[in-house]
Amino acid sequence: MNTDPMEILREKRKISLEMGGEKALESQKSKGKLNARQRLQLLFDKDSFEETDRFASHRCTNFGMEKIEITGDGVVTGYGLVNGRPVFAYAQDFTSMAGSLGEVHAKKICKIMDLALKAGVPVIGINDSGGARIQEGIDSLAGFGEIFFRNSAASGTIPQISAIMGPTAGGAVYSPAMTDFVFMVKKTSYMFITGPDVVKSVTGEQTDSENLGGAEAHCTKSGVCHFGCESDEDAIEKIKMLLSYLPSNNMEDPPVSEKRYHDPKRSMELDCFIPENPNTPYDMKEIIKTIFDNHEFFEPHEFFAPNIITCFARLDGKPVGIIANQPLYLAGCLDIDSSDKAARFIRFCDSFNIPIITIADVPGFLPGTGQEWGGIIRHGAKMLWSYSEATVPKLLLITRKNYGGAYIAMSSRHLGADAVFAWPGAEIAVMGAPGAAEIIHRKAIKASENPDEERQRKIKEYQNLFSNPYIAASRGYVDDVIFPSETREKLVKSLNILITKKEARPYKKHGNIPL
Repeated sequence: MNTDPMEILREKRKISLEMGGEKALESQKSKGKLNARQRLQLLFDKDSFEETDRFASHRCTNFGMEKIEITGDGVVTGYGLVNGRPVFAYAQDFTSMAGSLGEVHAKKICKIMDLALKAGVPVIGINDSGGARIQEGIDSLAGFGEIFFRNSAASGTIPQISAIMGPTAGGAVYSPAMTDFVFMVKKTSYMFITGPDVVKSVTGEQTDSENLGGAEAHCTKSGVCHFGCESDEDAIEKIKMLLSYLPSNNMEDPPVSEKRYHDPKRSMELDCFIPENPNTPYDMKEIIKTIFDNHEFFEPHEFFAPNIITCFARLDGKPVGIIANQPLYLAGCLDIDSSDKAARFIRFCDSFNIPIITIADVPGFLPGTGQEWGGIIRHGAKMLWSYSEATVPKLLLITRKNYGGAYIAMSSRHLGADAVFAWPGAEIAVMGAPGAAEIIHRKAIKASENPDEERQRKIKEYQNLFSNPYIAASRGYVDDVIFPSETREKLVKSLNILITKKEARPYKKHGNIPL
């Protein structure tokens, strides 16, 4: 038996690096997955990662567990630099007893979360686990609860990011769901409360892990996942990109970039960008690319509720959050999912001092029994709440339609917008001219000798009166009607003057958002 303390340490370190052993590591590799240490190595700057609790071990004695050693208790934890900025992280080790969560495993994660909160830096969780360690019984459940409590405590204080790089099931799904952004790897990761076998036994539905809870399902249907990634490497690169837009905590401003390229010729193209026919769709993403730095943006939830766009971009070097209607989908209408998507993004930006720029082209809320019975009133109210609650600089650009309740919901002056601009063809009204004329002049149209001709005359009359930005401008609801080619210049000036904005709300423990 070796009694040399130095050799004992070297041996223990060697064992920790072997993780679950050669066979388990090879199995992980064969599935197209990196192991926990490889993932952390990719995430952190070279030689910057410092591991914590390397030698932590479970103390379970049930079911022969006293004879089983689990390297690092199935999770690697620590801190380091990501592009020169401090970050805490943990990565579950599927090669060590399937990365199952027990008492000590959870304590390691909680320690990292506590330290991240104390230091005021982001925390990243890489999930790849078989779930609760059943042999540890209630201690496993207690571990999940301790993590959830910290997710709530850290929310709005430090950015929390989850990367799903393997199975995540049962209670394990709730911690990622409580974090700010969720990344999933296609074909190798999944999230669900109950697996396919339980679903079949209870409901009779035939499904598999990928269809039930894979990246595509959560990116397009549930909205649980913000980014669907092609591989572990792709997910880590996207996490680094996201961090580049974010401050380390809620007391800091987001990092400013020196790269501020913009092609003035593209701005001139905006003057003839909007189609002449008001019912013809266009791609709002092209407008975003044209206006913002380097003609680029970074988009969470790209495939969920695509009728509204939420994304990060930079304006004069400063990170901003953008919420914009997308006329290519449902004509840019607001519905249940798009309201939830926008409200969450608004609240994230406001939590971390990221100015909000809204680009509105919205004909209204989506009608129908499915929407009404699904609670569009409650869900739409989340947007109204979130915009009203936000105290960061709020800029609004109206490109075309802006009707009814959706006009109010899209960061109107009445919800606290600080600067409002409209393009010359903007239609700011209670509703579109055809519907308004039909309601206001129903009797006159019906009594006319030529109802169709009278209807068209009344529609034209309404358009001349209200389907323009000048009534709103005359009331002070729009600050300026601008040429589209002036948009970037106007937004840059407004953002720079408002960047020091301070605004307080009445003291309260917290509001009761209509969840």
